[in-house]
Amino acid sequence: MSEPNGVMMQYYHWYIPEGGSLWNQLAEQAEELAKVGITSVWLPPAYKGVGGGLDVGYGVYDLFDLGEFDQKGSVRTKYGTKQEYLEAIKAAHKAGIQVYADVVFNHRMGADEAEDVEATPFDMENRNAPIGEYQTIKAWTHFTFPARGGKYSSMEWHWWHFDAIDHNAYNEGENAVYLLKGKSFDQNVDLEKGSFDYLMGCDLDIENPEVCGELKYWGEWYMDTTNVDGFRFDAVKHVSAEFFQQWLEHVRHYAKRDLFAVGEYWSYEVEALHHFIESTDGKVALFDAPLHYNFHVASQAGEDYDLRQIFDNTLLQHQPALAVTLVENHDSQPLQSLESIVEPWFKPLAYALILLRQEGYPCIFYGDYYGAHYKDYGKDGNEYEIWMDSHQWLIDKFLFARQTYAFGEQYDYFDHPSTIGWTRLGDQEHPGGMAVILSNGEGGSKSMEVGQPNRVYVDITEHVNQPITTNEEGWGEFSCNGGSVSVWVPQD
Repeated sequence: MSEPNGVMMQYYHWYIPEGGSLWNQLAEQAEELAKVGITSVWLPPAYKGVGGGLDVGYGVYDLFDLGEFDQKGSVRTKYGTKQEYLEAIKAAHKAGIQVYADVVFNHRMGADEAEDVEATPFDMENRNAPIGEYQTIKAWTHFTFPARGGKYSSMEWHWWHFDAIDHNAYNEGENAVYLLKGKSFDQNVDLEKGSFDYLMGCDLDIENPEVCGELKYWGEWYMDTTNVDGFRFDAVKHVSAEFFQQWLEHVRHYAKRDLFAVGEYWSYEVEALHHFIESTDGKVALFDAPLHYNFHVASQAGEDYDLRQIFDNTLLQHQPALAVTLVENHDSQPLQSLESIVEPWFKPLAYALILLRQEGYPCIFYGDYYGAHYKDYGKDGNEYEIWMDSHQWLIDKFLFARQTYAFGEQYDYFDHPSTIGWTRLGDQEHPGGMAVILSNGEGGSKSMEVGQPNRVYVDITEHVNQPITTNEEGWGEFSCNGGSVSVWVPQD
């Protein structure tokens, strides 16, 4: 799935400044990221959104405009120009870092012209319940991309390329999802709201041959243009699961190389994730949203949470080879749509749990690494100022331990509700072993085996200053402070 001991970084957060500097920043930081142990970066959507230079990228307008055409009020995207994007990818590759592109196939926004079409309005919360008669609506569904002028692709998008929309210009006040003439909601999607096929904007009809053909052609063009190494698929629970496998196999065949793929199926029900994996024959990994939720709950509950259960009902527990583990992301961060905050005190524990164990493909969040400061309005209508702490110093320590000592057999000591630990015994190329211990309550210690007799170990987090020495059988009494984590490695 990924290179051994590989680590991904989500190289953005929702509130990245709008100055168009992210691509240049990555080009400058690529070598530094590689040195600390980042092996891949997931970049935000690189194409033009409805908000132009202010759009985070998920309000997709034109997949073929990577910051090249004067559309939606700007040439560049929020993150820079096409040329800067391509240069950033080259810089990452030169540093030995793979690049994953964010792909949004679910919807389009910002149509250039309106069209009359017949449609049936459905309840926003129940896609099985019509709330009005079959009627003529005025839909913003005609995408002409006038500034691009047919370059790269001559296809214009019309109402028949979509299943549904949520806006009728003839009846501005109605709150409904309009199912367009001759269309139906996809069935092999998440069952929330009856059928969660429709999410926002103009919902693509991926069963339409023109749509399917254009998306596959775009995949070829994108590979030729960018030379990326894989993809993060947005909102996969809203699109028929089989499509992602078909598209990925097509692009892999065209590129004549293996391409990594991870999907965002944001559900805390692990069975839903298993169903998607089964539907795609295990070709697409998934972010472990249930594990993130466990981190969120544990951080809220403090010492009342039983740490022995931290991996229960997660993808990591059941299908670790297809689990991309994360602590936070752009949707779960404060004031965002899926806000489910992992409290700052628990984040070091959570990052130890994803970075220092053998299972899963860990993903570090930009906001946790560099910190973040922004203002936005909450669901209650009030404005809030947010400060996200930087955990870079500690994450770099974990990355060092991962690259140097996180090898060989793993022994778990999940035998206490508030203090758990594990060891890695190392291998021939990476000898020395490592012990990790963490607590969500009072400080504690645990006797654990590292396989190195009579050897001195130190806590590289510097939380505990007193070294420990293992006994003749290679066991040591490793400790940590309350609400903290310690990582014990051999003293040089």
